Amino acid sequence: MGYQQGLSGLSASSSDLDVIGNNIANANTVGFKSGAAQFADMYANSVATAVGNQVGIGTKLSEVQQQFSQGTITSTNQALDVAINGNGFFQLSNNGSLVYSRNGVFQLDKNGFITNAQGLQLMGYAANSSGIINTAQTVPLSVPTANIAPKATTNISAGLNLNAQDPLMLGTPSVTANASNTGTLTTPGATITNTASGTNNDNYTVTFTSATAYTVTDTTLGTSTTGTYTAGSPISLGNGQTVTFNGVPATGDSYAIAPTPVAFNQNSSSTYNYSTSTTVYDTLGGSQTVNMYFAKTSAGTWDVYAGVSTGTATLVGHANFNSSGTLLGTTDASGTATTTPYVFNFSVPTTDGSATPQALTLNIGGTTQYGGKNGVNSLQPDGYAAGTLTSFTIGADGTLTGNYSNQQTAALGQIALANFSNQNGLVNLGNNVFQQTSQSGVAQISAPGSTNHGVLQGGAVENSNVDLTSELVDLITAQRNYQANAQTIKTQQTVDQTLINL
Repeated sequence: MGYQQGLSGLSASSSDLDVIGNNIANANTVGFKSGAAQFADMYANSVATAVGNQVGIGTKLSEVQQQFSQGTITSTNQALDVAINGNGFFQLSNNGSLVYSRNGVFQLDKNGFITNAQGLQLMGYAANSSGIINTAQTVPLSVPTANIAPKATTNISAGLNLNAQDPLMLGTPSVTANASNTGTLTTPGATITNTASGTNNDNYTVTFTSATAYTVTDTTLGTSTTGTYTAGSPISLGNGQTVTFNGVPATGDSYAIAPTPVAFNQNSSSTYNYSTSTTVYDTLGGSQTVNMYFAKTSAGTWDVYAGVSTGTATLVGHANFNSSGTLLGTTDASGTATTTPYVFNFSVPTTDGSATPQALTLNIGGTTQYGGKNGVNSLQPDGYAAGTLTSFTIGADGTLTGNYSNQQTAALGQIALANFSNQNGLVNLGNNVFQQTSQSGVAQISAPGSTNHGVLQGGAVENSNVDLTSELVDLITAQRNYQANAQTIKTQQTVDQTLINL
């Protein structure tokens, strides 16, 4: 037994205590990876020494092996805190020199770049103004503060229900006597008895075949009915209106009864059945309200009007429904089938210097005609105003998404992760950063979630993976080892003293 073995053991145990103490000291360090001291025995080199007679001369610290096991993830609700769940490191730029870290606590510097506490810039893939991410190379990520550009509205998608039982927009029918009439008939006119009846829109002729008999002909449908005439008794016209005569008719006397359409007036709700509105945006992001009006003109047919609230609405077309309430087709204001089914084309003026007139389309493809209240199921214009950045989030794939005041979102960039063939080949530079070496291999850069790269969790951090219970047990063991090695030196000293005393 010699001093060499004891001294090497004391040195090794002291290193072990240093590693354990460092682990315990960093138990609350975000992203910290614990180390484990690894030892190797030592033998004196001698060609003449028989193999079976070799006596070791102690131990040495072989390496401090990093334990890259996953730490627990804790939510922080800080937008730029990011935790890696799985393999990989954040790539950081230190004045152009690349280093790597598992510490995902980031903030914005004065120039809008995402940095860690030491000012190192987080690297990732940049996004252009359209939100398209360029994965060709990594660059320092920044959060742009400029407004998102407006988008002019070009289409309004509307899904409505138009009440099948709504009245037709018709006034009191006109009653016109044939110029050749010779009887003594007079009439107070026709009366609408059922405002929702589709037959109210038909044209009728009442012809007297004798002083007590008449024929009613629906000239629109080409059908006829007969009846007995009684002065003062209503004569039915279809199933929604009547006409009354007084006096004595002459054979051959006839009267024409025609519907009277109500002229549309956007300022009078009695001239349409339903209206709704939405906001549209021009090329400068200016907004104005577009009103849409729907007037039922016959069973299954509605006139559609549209225009800005400060102007005059015009007829943009007609919507036709089948007997099941399904939209059958649309025609333009002239009655020609629309170029695109269910889509009306119109334009509105602008006054703020934007492109004018502003062309719009109204797509009512999701509209139905069912019995029930008129109402909107969906109404969505496709444009938006300019917007300012209000917040941002980080997705599992590393995409940094900005949320804007105009309710829009846009990709601002994507965090990239680096992985290594040999993580233990990295050099620990302190401050929770590592540097690539020839032993670690070249950094494998990719988006989170791809191949062997982990995923990200925004608003969270990865805690240290130090297990305090295990470390305290190891601390006791290392202390005992140190004491035992000290005892070997003490024993050797006692042996030497015995020899001196001979």
